[in-house]
Amino acid sequence: MLGVSKLDLEIVAQRTYVIAELSANHNRDFDAAIELVHAARDAGADAVKVQTYTPDTITLKSDRGPFRIAGGTLWDGKVLWDLYKEAYMPWEWQPRLKEEAERLGLHFFSTPFDFTAVDFLEELEVPAYKIASFELIDLPLIRRVARTGKPLILSTGMATVSEIEEAVSAAREAGAEQIALLRTNSAYPAPPDEMDLRTIPHMAEMFGVPVGLSDHTLGIAVPVAAVAMGAALIEKHLTLSRSVPGPDSAFSLEPQEFKELVQAVRIAERALGGVRYGPTPKERASRVFRRSLFVVKDVRAGEPLTPENVRSIRPAHGLHPRHYEEILGRRAKVDIEAGTPLGWDLIE
Repeated sequence: MLGVSKLDLEIVAQRTYVIAELSANHNRDFDAAIELVHAARDAGADAVKVQTYTPDTITLKSDRGPFRIAGGTLWDGKVLWDLYKEAYMPWEWQPRLKEEAERLGLHFFSTPFDFTAVDFLEELEVPAYKIASFELIDLPLIRRVARTGKPLILSTGMATVSEIEEAVSAAREAGAEQIALLRTNSAYPAPPDEMDLRTIPHMAEMFGVPVGLSDHTLGIAVPVAAVAMGAALIEKHLTLSRSVPGPDSAFSLEPQEFKELVQAVRIAERALGGVRYGPTPKERASRVFRRSLFVVKDVRAGEPLTPENVRSIRPAHGLHPRHYEEILGRRAKVDIEAGTPLGWDLIE
């Protein structure tokens, strides 16, 4: 378990770091938020993440056209201010949630959406920050967060290469020394065929930083595949139950599913291993069951070896099959009983 006092992205790059995003799944119930923190620990997550905003710090209270959601989302017809009023986490909860998370051995950090949130989170002494995909173009906010000197995780949903370059440059110029990027698709839920996970190693090579996945697809297949592509971080929404209505519950994992995700990620990590040829320790016992040359019909001394009386079969007690053509036509030195592994001492 990583220590909770510091989040080191160099360590993160060595082991997939799993973040449970609480988002709006607390449903404005503090006890539910505490239960989510415990569920994250029980599932094997490394961190819980929240979002620090109020309706007024993220948008305006207006029902004019630009502030109405449309376009085929889960929230079509809602006014932005009303949605964020429903979804936001009261700031006074966050110190208590952080204390509980750290007591359980989890990192606790947040996504700030304006300068006041950064100031609040600095007083809270969070170990890291995340910038949401929609705020990746807010360079003043990125600079403000970078000046804290804390590790900075940037989600890249919708972003072009030039927008990512601009954000990373802004962070570095403002003093950020530890930066990670998250491949993200900012549809809710996101379709698997739009995830383009091959972007993960490309992004890691291009920017020279750890790259992970913030996943909004349904299920656990996509994040596990991302680990196989080299993802260093996985972020996934956690809910106590999708049956409880909420802004984010439809694309969130329930606790048992989140546990299965973490288990699958750890298996995928072990399976990746390194570059290897030849038998592994567990395979060595199986080598005896490979093929070799056996006498399959009785052969008398002086009789030739033919395809009728010598075959390549399992197990591996006889000559290597590479010698098959070499021994055909040669004669038996002694009588050989069917089922005898063929050896050079039996051949003239």
